[in-house]
Amino acid sequence: MNGARCAHTASVLANGKVLVTCGWIGSTSMSSTELYDPLIGTWTTTGSMNTIRHWHATSLLTNGKVLMTGGLSGSFYPNSTELYDPLIGTWTTTGSIINTRYLHTANVLTNEKVLVTRGYSNGSSLYSAELYDPLTETWTATGSMNIARHWHIASLLTNGKVLVTGGSNTSTSLNSAELYDPLLGTWTTTGSMNTERAYHTVSLLTNGKVLVAGGRISFSSQASAELYKPVTETWTITGSMNTAQFGHTASSLTDGRVLVAGGWNLHAWNTTELY
Repeated sequence: MNGARCAHTASVLANGKVLVTCGWIGSTSMSSTELYDPLIGTWTTTGSMNTIRHWHATSLLTNGKVLMTGGLSGSFYPNSTELYDPLIGTWTTTGSIINTRYLHTANVLTNEKVLVTRGYSNGSSLYSAELYDPLTETWTATGSMNIARHWHIASLLTNGKVLVTGGSNTSTSLNSAELYDPLLGTWTTTGSMNTERAYHTVSLLTNGKVLVAGGRISFSSQASAELYKPVTETWTITGSMNTAQFGHTASSLTDGRVLVAGGWNLHAWNTTELY
């Protein structure tokens, strides 16, 4: 990348490029964004966001735009959300979320709505979840999760459900996982991971399995990775990353590989690797 960053996000666009947004370096939040082109393996800068932030979440909408939610901007918890248009490379504001939050997740459901789950706000982990409707640009509340957590990851499975893994509840890293059913608007528990981890990454592979990589237990960076099989709701260990890190991003490329970028282990990294 052009600059080191952690606590950022990455989204694979319809054109196959990867959009990396904002983040944190040292004690400073960022507004800059970059694009990765997997065909030539290079990075270029694109439009900056309207608000500096890190620990936010981004989701690729079915209209090709990218929705950004929440985050932390200095000591301020913004409830503002923004939309990125890849055709013109700029950001515009959209409807604000109901509850301010950071270290949360956001997923586009099969009904095209965006599910935002949990996170951290005002010194506490959250149970709450809410839905964004791209047609009306408004937010509504949905079922709360069974365990309050932040620094977790949520992934949309091929069966339409959303898998939430790990995270932290105050100072404790978690290995538990939950499933959200969008038809019922409720959460149920599923198989637990082999390793507690927070601030990790999750990627849906072309074979339907889910890859979990890296993260942290307390302040210890992890290089380990494991795979979740939705049919059996079980986890198996797979090859570890070359660098132990958390706060990195992982993006599923159109060729089936997973790109891991940036992260934190004693300092911010600008390294990338492929699974």
